[in-house]
Order: sequence, then structure tokens, then C-alpha cells
Amino acid sequence: MIPKVIHYCWFGGNPLPNIAVKCINSWKKYFPDYEIIEWNESNFDLFSCDYCREAYDAKKWAFVSDYARFKILYEHGGVYFDTDVEVIKSMDDILQKGAFIGRERIANAFPVNAGLGLAAEPKMPIIKEIVEHYEQAHFEQVEKMETVVEKVTNILRKYGLSNEQKYEIIEGMQIYPSDYFCPYDYNIGELNITDNSRSIHWYDASWLDSKMQKRRDVCVKIQKTLRGRLGECIAKLYTSLSYYWEWISTGDYETIKKKIKNRIKGKGKK
Repeated sequence: MIPKVIHYCWFGGNPLPNIAVKCINSWKKYFPDYEIIEWNESNFDLFSCDYCREAYDAKKWAFVSDYARFKILYEHGGVYFDTDVEVIKSMDDILQKGAFIGRERIANAFPVNAGLGLAAEPKMPIIKEIVEHYEQAHFEQVEKMETVVEKVTNILRKYGLSNEQKYEIIEGMQIYPSDYFCPYDYNIGELNITDNSRSIHWYDASWLDSKMQKRRDVCVKIQKTLRGRLGECIAKLYTSLSYYWEWISTGDYETIKKKIKNRIKGKGKK
């Protein structure tokens, strides 16, 4: 059984933005008998692993949260939401079925996104594996920070997760199609609510710095203009080139050498 508690993370000490306050109020509305716990520097061990400490030292609060959410759910169980998730419909029927996570849609891919909403019982083996993945890693500020979406999707794929827009059960975790928890497509700015929709992830991305936010905005404009695979490919190319230009302009040639070396190694393994 999923414990009746909702967890969210807020590191960095800044006040909650209006979107977060609005979303938390929606949790209170649709989860009236749930305890809501904010995890921050005062109640979470930031030195529990190198990845967490290094991400915190780099002031990358969202990446601290990436690890913290799984550590918290493994120890305590319950429901996790990002602070930009607005609940619009009861999830009681879904929670009665047990642990869950939702898909998002990125062009023709349907990865899972733990920020949309994630429920787990304490000590679930699949959650433990994700925790251990972080605890064996280091946080690096490189061209492409591996997101929680990529990490968790890759782990679940080892157990048979498909890249299809469908309901599945993987290692005791229900996987729901994107219209349940992610009806908003931030790439093109469209909201498509269905009868299945329980919440909206608004992709506030308050954790992005100004340069990353600019890159994100440009990518959104590209994909609004050029729909589908072409827009996605051009957006990725723009992102990569913008990082390399930033490193060249600041004289950070060591990072460029490292990225080229890693790409050569990656191709050699194929």
C-alpha cells in the first residue's frame, strides 16, 4: 500500500514561486487526507552520496532533487511531485493499484518522467536500483547533463519498458501513457486534456540558469516552427553548438577535449 504522504523537494533556500504555491494547493484539494512534506537542507542529508553533494555544491538544485526523491521514496514510500505539477482530478483509483510513474512525449519517443508524479511503497527493489545508480555516480557539469528522465527510462528498459504510448507494468511499477500526467507538450506549447488526465506538468524549469533558459526557449521556437523529427534534430544540433561556442568564447578547451574524447570512445563501443 502506498503511504498517504506527498513529498516534494525545495533546495536552495529561495521562496516558492507562485506556480509552486498554486500546484501545492491543488494537491491539498485532491489529496485532503495526505500529509505533505517539503524536503530541503534542514531535513535531507546532502552528504548521503557524492552525486548529491557535488550537485548541491554546483547549486544545481533540481539535480539534487533527482537523487533525493528516490532516496526519500525508498526509505518512506508515498507520492512525489515536482513543484510545477498541478493536480486536476482524483488519483484514488490509480493509487489503489499501487506504484506508478508516467510517460511524457518527446517527438516520437515516450520516456518515463519521475517529476510528473511518482508513487512507491517503501523498500521497492526498482527504486533501490535507481538510488544505487546515483550513489555510484558523480555529478559533472558537461555539455549534456543526463536528466532523471534519461536515467530512469534506461533502467526500466532493462526490464522490458517499451517506447510505446501504452500502459505497462514493469517491476511492480505501473507505467501510464502521457495523457494521464503530461497532457501539456512544452515543445510546442499545446495542452490536450483527455478523460484520463489527472495532472498537468507545466515544465516551469525554475532550476535552469539564464543561459540554459535561453537555449530552452530557442529550442521550443524551433520545434514550434518545424514539427516532428526535423525540429527535434535541429533543436539538438543548436543546443550542442551553443555549448561548444560558449566553451570556445570562454577559453574552456579542456571541456571541449573531454567531450570529443568521450564521443570517440562512445563510437568505438558500437
